[in-house]
Amino acid sequence: MHRSRNSASFGRASGFGGRKFKRNGNGGSYSYPKSISNQSRYSGGPKSELEGNTSIFIKKAVGNSSVDNYQTRYKFEDFNLVPALKANIAKKDYENPTPVQDQAIKPILEGRDLIGLAQTGTGKTAAFLVPLVDKIARDRGQRALIVTPTRELAGQINEELHILAEGLGIYSSLVIGGANIHRQIADLSRRPSVVIGTPGRLKDLVDHKHLYLGDFRTIVLDEVDLMVDIGFINDVKYFISLLPRPRQSLFFSATIPPKVREVLTAFVTNPVTVSVKKQNTPENIEQDVIKVVDRSKKVDQLHDLLNKEGFDKVMIFGRTKHGIDKLDSQLTMRGFRVGSIHGNKRQSQRQKILKSFKSDEISILLATDVASRGLDIDNVSHVINYDLPETYDDYVHRIGRTGRLNKRGTALTFVE
Repeated sequence: MHRSRNSASFGRASGFGGRKFKRNGNGGSYSYPKSISNQSRYSGGPKSELEGNTSIFIKKAVGNSSVDNYQTRYKFEDFNLVPALKANIAKKDYENPTPVQDQAIKPILEGRDLIGLAQTGTGKTAAFLVPLVDKIARDRGQRALIVTPTRELAGQINEELHILAEGLGIYSSLVIGGANIHRQIADLSRRPSVVIGTPGRLKDLVDHKHLYLGDFRTIVLDEVDLMVDIGFINDVKYFISLLPRPRQSLFFSATIPPKVREVLTAFVTNPVTVSVKKQNTPENIEQDVIKVVDRSKKVDQLHDLLNKEGFDKVMIFGRTKHGIDKLDSQLTMRGFRVGSIHGNKRQSQRQKILKSFKSDEISILLATDVASRGLDIDNVSHVINYDLPETYDDYVHRIGRTGRLNKRGTALTFVE
């Protein structure tokens, strides 16, 4: 039961209310487009295109995801990797690659450009990190740049890199907004083998000549569709214009809408395409709706739900920063162990809360859609859409926080 222990205490701050935001001219903060008024931000945000269509939130789990039926061609021991990397992979108890790893690692090791069509939760981070670590271990002159849309995803990639590169003397620099830029500048001056960053901070460092993209022969663009969605398309195009030739270009995206295709055509050359996207929502996630009988008692319904058996590790999504802050206060007062993350929270706060959730110090994580991509947290039992997502794509990315790597999960959506 979530109320069995006192709730953790965290500072509260505002954050993004949804995906439709843009970076301002100084590269450091974000604002809503003028078409979205203050009133709409604090009264539920822009109207969801999903209102009135509750059937899309109902789907019975029918076993594990269809990727279970995928027959892997390789085991990790089959790849020609340096011994220390193989040992680090074995420490993680990895034997058989996931489908995206099975298809991507070999062509990346061969130096091919690659397009990976894969949703989060498919193991795509290791699909590019394993061959990158091997490449750098064999040639210390190699440097890799990884660009990703959110701070959390950048941090998780950095953590996974440290695990895979243990004992190999491969160093990385994490350059993200909300963290000390002077420390990042000092890190970059040491010429780390891998730089992992978000577009806004990377652009600041490039513009001020602390980072020279001509030094990088391997480039990864991860979650490109989200980078385009949240207004980074011009930054991404700018980075591509500064990249050297020849280079190895690795491109990962869940979807390829027209604006993403613009980036793609300028980025890769004669690529191998890997796709493991089998269906819109995984078959191993039980999906259902919760009917709101009285809007004034909606939080009471959530309270009763969270006290049910099996709600052990829960992510709850709302659409506005104001709504998430309010819900954080309400659940904390009711004794639940809860924390919340927003785009405008200090990076140290976000990291502290995520660490607490991962280590089960808190059992409920509240988030706006800024966190719906890329968070890789083990054993999330339930995703609850307390507010409707703005689009179906947002819904897919939200519920993908549970049922990861073929485990069973449950997604519940409140509807009025």
